[in-house]
Amino acid sequence: MAERTVIPFGPHHPVLPEPIHLDLVIEDEKVVEAIPQIGFIHRGLEKLVEKRDYKSYVYITERICGICAFGHSLGYSETIEALMEIEVPPRALGLRVVWHELSRVHSHLLWLGLLADAFGFENLFMQCWRLRERVLDIFERTTGGRVILSACNVGGVNHDIADDELKGIVEVLEGMMREYKVLCKTFLKDKSVASRLRGVGILTKEEAEGFGVVGPFARASGIAEDIRMFGYGGYGFLESFEPVVSDECDGYGRCKVRADEVFQSINIIKEIVQKMPSGEVMIKVKGSPAAGSRAVMRFEQPRGECFYYAKGNGTKFLERFRIRTPTFMNVAGMAHTLQGCDLADVPLNILTIDPCISCAER
Repeated sequence: MAERTVIPFGPHHPVLPEPIHLDLVIEDEKVVEAIPQIGFIHRGLEKLVEKRDYKSYVYITERICGICAFGHSLGYSETIEALMEIEVPPRALGLRVVWHELSRVHSHLLWLGLLADAFGFENLFMQCWRLRERVLDIFERTTGGRVILSACNVGGVNHDIADDELKGIVEVLEGMMREYKVLCKTFLKDKSVASRLRGVGILTKEEAEGFGVVGPFARASGIAEDIRMFGYGGYGFLESFEPVVSDECDGYGRCKVRADEVFQSINIIKEIVQKMPSGEVMIKVKGSPAAGSRAVMRFEQPRGECFYYAKGNGTKFLERFRIRTPTFMNVAGMAHTLQGCDLADVPLNILTIDPCISCAER
């Protein structure tokens, strides 16, 4: 029997953008078991609901994660709106979808670039991030920010986008789509890329269901679940929605799902712009959540399903606010995929679930 060794991995690694620590039990070069540890950047953001009123707390939720900043402000706003039975103007719902899907495109392009960097394809990394800059430019023109947008708020959105500007956004995205197709051929057809992803980090559909993984991680294992399919908020304007699913069950499948979701998000934006309602984008919100009132909402963030819970106590401060993030759900599945893989594949394998430790540690 080969001798087993426990070696530390992380919390800092040149491939991974965020700190995560693993105790790896290895035999020779094979990983037998991976024990994850988080907690290095816990900031106590949920506790701040006791010190920030429910209107200003929306700006705290944006700081949970820079990549998912708009998504968290959207999830929080719609949770409070459900808590207080606030009806949001239709145009605001449409604009929220535009910004949210732009955030998804931005997140997936960032991840694809990091993936290319992880296996040493520097030119591909640069090209992905070059396209991502165009999305950040759209954010800057429409909100004034490139990462923290401060566009969503309880009762609607803080900024309107003129119809001509919306058409301009679609034109930019269509130009991006033509260039992005070339990049996708490299990710999905190149043999050197496939050699690092195919057969690595296997998670079968049954295992994915057992671990409760979410988002592209789950859909790459054949689970056709995407919260957008239920038509919440502005997604109700869509004629139809089908999740992007792959049955590859490995790193290549996770890459394929995210690559295809970029096309899907661009098509969603195009459809929403065509159907964009007219009218106001913000209503004045008065009062406070009633004592004992509760609301639960589910949203599809770029990394997967996010669960929001809020409880009012009759004051302008919430009694409780809780977020269950996608990475929190995916860590157990990630640890399972590491069992049996080569030590050299560990950082790439972790990266394929697109971990966001900032989200996991509120």
